[in-house]
Amino acid sequence: MMMFIAFATIALSVILMAGGLRMIAQDTVQTVAEATSKARNAGVLIPKLAYATLWIMIFALSYL
Repeated sequence: MMMFIAFATIALSVILMAGGLRMIAQDTVQTVAEATSKARNAGVLIPKLAYATLWIMIFALSYL
C-alpha cells in the first residue's frame, strides 16, 4: 500500500510539472531576453558572456 501511495505521489508530481513546462519555458525565454537586452545596452554583454564561457569550460574540463 505504501508503495502505491509513493508511486501515485511521484506520478502526480510529474504530471503537474509537465503541465507547467510551457509556462516555465516562456518565462525563462522572456527573462533571458530582457537580461541580454539590458546587458547589451549597458555595454557589459561581451565580458559577461566571456566570464560565463570560462566557467562552462572549467566545469566541462573537470569532468573529462
